[in-house]
Order: sequence, then structure tokens, then C-alpha cells
Amino acid sequence: MINDLADFGVPVLLFSGGEPLMRKGIFELAALASEHGIRCALSTNGTLITRYTAGRIKRAGFSYVGISLDGIGVTNDLFRGLHGAYNLALTGIRNCLSEGIKTGLRFTMTRYTHRDLPGIFKLVRDEKIPRLCLYHLVYVGRGSDMVKDDLSARETRDTMDYILEMSRKIYESENGTEILTVDNHADGVYTYLKLRSKGSELATQTLDLLKVNGGNSSGKGIGCVDSNGFVHLDQFWRRYSLGNVKERRFSEIWTDESEPLLYAVRNRKKFLKGRCSKCKFLNICNGNLRVRAEAVYGDAWAPDPACYLTDGEIGVA
Repeated sequence: MINDLADFGVPVLLFSGGEPLMRKGIFELAALASEHGIRCALSTNGTLITRYTAGRIKRAGFSYVGISLDGIGVTNDLFRGLHGAYNLALTGIRNCLSEGIKTGLRFTMTRYTHRDLPGIFKLVRDEKIPRLCLYHLVYVGRGSDMVKDDLSARETRDTMDYILEMSRKIYESENGTEILTVDNHADGVYTYLKLRSKGSELATQTLDLLKVNGGNSSGKGIGCVDSNGFVHLDQFWRRYSLGNVKERRFSEIWTDESEPLLYAVRNRKKFLKGRCSKCKFLNICNGNLRVRAEAVYGDAWAPDPACYLTDGEIGVA
């Protein structure tokens, strides 16, 4: 599969899970991908990263390690279901940084974890962690029963205001930490609108960059191969398989637009319904996460329930 990905020109391969460091041969696989010119990244809970393991991660060619830490101390331990997980993950972060590996902290925002954001930002500053990825909740997998635990639209806006303010302070301090929000493309629009309302000269530049990015790229710029070889539109859309790499090459599966859902997702603007279909920022959001709409409404083309922008802001009032 890795040979096929290289021939197909895939630029990045993210090893995820479950917990990918429990997979035998992961370092050999990453080394093979690196030799083929594929940039390798690792998504892990960090609890298994000893100093020795951090050395192996570096030697295998991983250019980035994202470590999940969903709160400070007991908050993270309860979220991950393991007493002591916080301290183990923090040790893993330090071990990766000591090896010179670019390392990021990954944090999922819920009603129970978002209160720890000040502590997370302090941790990033104190430990000199170069990247902080703040994830919105997606209601699939173990998150299927967590719709009620998601932030409300008001809470999301307040949280985004805090994140934007902290990002500004970090930028002005010139410490170089990258702040990303993930899994809700309304964030880009919200950031642009905030800049525009303040008359910032960065507003136009931000809008241009968002247009280049193009919003959600599930089924186009990102795909997922699960642990059994099944290919999915992204890491969340596990209920639907496009095929299996044990039977057909990934490159063949990914270029076969006779597959109806693959075609529809890549041409989603024709299928979107409700406020998403009428949104004036559709070209920079691309309809956000279709899998979240399906999880709540049973319809992949319904509006994303996690969009916290008002009808007036998106031009459908």
C-alpha cells in the first residue's frame, strides 16, 4: 500500500489509531514511507513514548508527532479512561521535544474540557510546545453519544474569542507556537468576520488565504485507510467504505468516481441543503463536516449542526 501511495504522489501519511504505537512494525513502515519521499506524522496519546521510543520515532523519519491531551491532570485522565495518562503524555511530549521532533498538543473541546483551555495555553507556553491543535467534537465513534456534551453555539463563539485573543498574544510574544482549530470550518469565517469588524488590514488577506484553502476536503484532499484495509472519505466516516486496499490499489479506489458517494462529496455543492446551500461563504467552508450532519439528522447533505454562525452572518437571513 505504501508503495502505491508513493507512486500516486500522496504527500503525507498520518499513522493514527486507536494507539498506533501498539502496532508491530510501525517504525519500519514509517521508514519505508520516508524513503519514498512521503512525509510521516504520528497521532498518539503519548503514554507509550519513553526516551527510547522517542529516539525510534525520530530515526524512523516521523517529521511530526501530535499528542492528545484533553485537559489538565484529572480532566485528561477521566476523558482518556486511564489514571496517570496526563503525566505519561506530558513525559511523552518532553521526550519528543528533547529529540528535536516537532511536536503538537491535540485538545478536543467539549463542555467538560474547554474549562481547561487556560491551563492548556499555559502548558504550551511553559513547555515551549511548537503547535497547539484545538479540535471541535465530531459525533462519530466514541463521540456518537456525546452530542449533548458539545459546546453550544454561544459557548463555541465565546471559546473562539478566547482562542483568537490568546493566539494574538502568542503571536505578539514571538514565541512561534502555531495555533490551529480543527474540524469546524466555520472558524475561518468567524476569524475573517472578527478581523473585518475591527477594520483590520489582515481581513482581506485572511479571506484570500481561506479561498485558497477551500474548506473541508474529505474525500478529496484527505482520505482514511482503516486497520482492516477499508478506504473511507475521512477518518470519521467509518460507516461507509469505498473499497479495500487488499483487493484494489488505493490509487484505483480514490480515482474511481463511479462510486456514488465519492462523486457526491467531491461535488457536494450540488447536493447541500438548507442554510449550507445558501451560505455566501460556501467557497471557503465547503459545507463543513458532512458526517456530523449525517450523525444528527440522518442526512449527509443537511446543514452541519456545529456551525455557530448566524443566518445574518452567512447571508441567508
